[in-house]
Amino acid sequence: MFYDHQQIEKKWQKYWEENQTYKTSNNTDKPKFYVLDMFPYPSGAGLHVGHPLGYIASDIYARYKRHQGFNVLHPVGYDSFGLPAEQYAIQTGQHPAITTEQNINRYEEQLKKIGFSFDWSREVRTSDASYYKWTQWIFIQLYHSWYNKNTDKAESIDSLIHHFEEKGTEGLNANQNDELNFTAEEWKSASEIDKEDILLNYRLAYRAETTVNWCPALGTVLANDEVKDGKSERGGFPVFQKKMMQWSMRISAYSERLLQGLNTLDWPQPLKDSQEYWIGKSQGAQVRFKVEGHDEIVEVFTTRPDTIFGATFMVLAPENPLVETITTDAQKVEVDTYIEETSKKTERDRMSDVKNVSGAFTGSYAINPFSNEKMPVYISDYVLMGYGTGAVMAVPAHDERDHRFAKKFNLEIKKVVETEEDVQEKSFDSKDSVCVNSDFLNGLNYNDAKSKIISEIETKGIGHGTTNYRQRDAIFSRQRYWGEPVPIYYKDGMPCTLPASALPLELPEVEKYLPTEDGDPPLGNAKEFAWDEANQKVVATDLIDDKTIFALELSTMPGWAGSSWYFLRYMDPQNDGEFCAKNLSDYWGQVDLYIGGSEHATGHLLYSRFWNMFLKDRGYISHDEPFQKLINQGMILGMSAFVYRIDGTNQYVSKNLAKDYQTQQIHVDVSLLKGTSDELDTEAFKAWRPDYADAEFILEDGKYITDREVEKMSKSKYNVVNPDDICEEYGADGLRLYEMFLGPLEQSKPWNTQGLSGVYGFLKKFWNLYFNGDVFEISDEEPTKAEYKVLHTLIKKVVYDIENFSFNTSVSSFMIAVNELQKIKCNKRNILEPLAVIISPYAPHICEELWSLLGHGTSIEFEKFPVLNEDYLVEDEIEYPVSVNGKMKFKISLSAQLSAKEVEDLVISNEKMQQILEGKTPKKIIVVPHRIVNIVI
Repeated sequence: MFYDHQQIEKKWQKYWEENQTYKTSNNTDKPKFYVLDMFPYPSGAGLHVGHPLGYIASDIYARYKRHQGFNVLHPVGYDSFGLPAEQYAIQTGQHPAITTEQNINRYEEQLKKIGFSFDWSREVRTSDASYYKWTQWIFIQLYHSWYNKNTDKAESIDSLIHHFEEKGTEGLNANQNDELNFTAEEWKSASEIDKEDILLNYRLAYRAETTVNWCPALGTVLANDEVKDGKSERGGFPVFQKKMMQWSMRISAYSERLLQGLNTLDWPQPLKDSQEYWIGKSQGAQVRFKVEGHDEIVEVFTTRPDTIFGATFMVLAPENPLVETITTDAQKVEVDTYIEETSKKTERDRMSDVKNVSGAFTGSYAINPFSNEKMPVYISDYVLMGYGTGAVMAVPAHDERDHRFAKKFNLEIKKVVETEEDVQEKSFDSKDSVCVNSDFLNGLNYNDAKSKIISEIETKGIGHGTTNYRQRDAIFSRQRYWGEPVPIYYKDGMPCTLPASALPLELPEVEKYLPTEDGDPPLGNAKEFAWDEANQKVVATDLIDDKTIFALELSTMPGWAGSSWYFLRYMDPQNDGEFCAKNLSDYWGQVDLYIGGSEHATGHLLYSRFWNMFLKDRGYISHDEPFQKLINQGMILGMSAFVYRIDGTNQYVSKNLAKDYQTQQIHVDVSLLKGTSDELDTEAFKAWRPDYADAEFILEDGKYITDREVEKMSKSKYNVVNPDDICEEYGADGLRLYEMFLGPLEQSKPWNTQGLSGVYGFLKKFWNLYFNGDVFEISDEEPTKAEYKVLHTLIKKVVYDIENFSFNTSVSSFMIAVNELQKIKCNKRNILEPLAVIISPYAPHICEELWSLLGHGTSIEFEKFPVLNEDYLVEDEIEYPVSVNGKMKFKISLSAQLSAKEVEDLVISNEKMQQILEGKTPKKIIVVPHRIVNIVI
């Protein structure tokens, strides 16, 4: 029977939509299972075949869990604020909302064609005002919270104010920017503005001067993970370090909890390692050093206070405020030049560049508080202002980087940890030795020396033992248009939050999407964007009088704001009264399976955990972590095609002749190749772009052969394969099966369209199991044991594979089972009905059609997954290979029920064995039940 995949797939996609087959109920006594994909940013290019890989895997798992009787939440949405739509708006004047809407419609059409079992009724878009109303609401909650280290959680700012009224800062243990000290009386007598200024020191969302990654070409601040090699990830524009007033999120308050929480998660180890490294916990001491001739103190954090006697110089971060104060006139030009150079590097670049040594001498000296020796003070880009205190005591004998610095600037290297190695030539970084040249620490091991020196530091009153984290607070402002407005207005120069009743604060219309002439963010171009405090509404900006009408914040939120909580909104997407009803977040709880890219390790995945913990602290949800199990899918790689252009000409030489010329390799669109070959259609190439219209070709054997290379699938490499074309030719079920068949989910693998014919052949074979010629023909006869064995072997394999996410081996098993059933001409209902259920998570359209032909009036989706019966897998007979002195001599079929002794007796009495023995008695007989018999004679 002809397998008409196009007709079948359209029919069932229409059926699912009309019957809302995948709509999830919140009211059920079924156990829940929450399966989620990292939601996509809807780009103009649409989907290519690499994008659905993770979606197909999660869809298979979601369908499988429905078959198991779970109430499955499998939603979809769009991370729809983003730079590309804004860049397009700048170039064309088209509002980003229009571009975004067009792109989403394209994505939706493509996703529906692949047959995903998403609950489309729960779709969210981060750029919809009904959604970002709650992103703004969460920001306001963060603003009105502080982190109490005593209770180890976020609390309402009201409890902090109450503490100040009762005790001032006495007994306060809070996460803060600066350590403040004041009494209850001083707090009460402070002005309202001073009180607000003090509270900003503790709020979880706060405004402060921060060193940021500023990209002038994009007109915005970028997060560390949006910068690569000193350039913006999007567009490749130069990025500089700059000090600006910025909104920040106090994620650093959660560093220890974020670290400990990793132990409870079923995530890939490399991803956990990335977060652990990013958080960067270290234990040591905070020590204060005096600077000769100055009142200033340099405070350092060190993980090796036991080596303080070997500290021979000091290095400050170039942006450390002390640099300006302690730099001598003679060194000022050199220091200023160095600071200017450093501003062109991002923090990430500075952290990763371990080989290049650079710096400048300030002209000043610090005093070592234990050896009393003078230590020259330098600046260098390897010291970061945001980590520790922005200053390090350098111990070149026992730190590789300090050693390279000392060698470059000819500074003293003093051994204080015992070693045979020459520390003048190479640093000795080990902790497995004892202290030397260190006065009262001499002879002590690392742990004892560390304890003793911290005690001495505290006795001297020059510092204390402490724990430090590399992770810094997250910048939360972007000088862009297309993002969530920050719900803040400014009164007497201080930020105030909008009332919740005024949310959402909607994006205003602007004439242009670039910064204003005064350098304000694009929202500064808005004519209607001021806050009327008396009437609680947004009004025209020219009415601002700073009495009743105030300026609103002009920055927007970063790209990660909306994605930090979207998994909660899916639980209750239409709720106008709260971001998610507590009974629903309690029911759905954590995401049970989350699939997405590893590139989000230190961005989205960290911020989501932080917001989730915060919402739990404030009692809005009950679970600590958002995502229990996470899988990083690999990439599907493209097979790029290249032509070779002879330098300075418009001549193109075929691949195998290119070595004889000076050439440039150029990507060409894979659609310009003939069929599935490597031959270029030269006429199509000439018509592709105007600059190739008069191209000339040097051919081999009358053909132009392109070079091919496997690399990332991307529009810029012209190697993109559109899933629509694959669905058209091979069907969505073919695409789904092939993407899984390519290899393990976590690995990257190359795409090859030719490979689809094998999977398509399998689908046709599977379809025809149910037909006799053109007639649908199923027998109600009881299956044979052999038929049941094929079915239950498959059940066992597929259950194991799905539960271990080995989707590729399931597809192989389907092929084996269908081949075996075809060989024995099986058309029994008791085999073919469960077979359709087993294959349906992978190929839902064909299985729905077969299920319907089998006489069922409802969808296959909620049928119980077939249960394994091991009895069908028990062999009646075992074919034993018989080896004599290590060589296999013959095989013998025996009942599977026999004991080892019975097998031994039957083998020895066998005629062939008697001939081999020639009357001798075997020295040894080994029977491995159901496997093999070994005999030594």
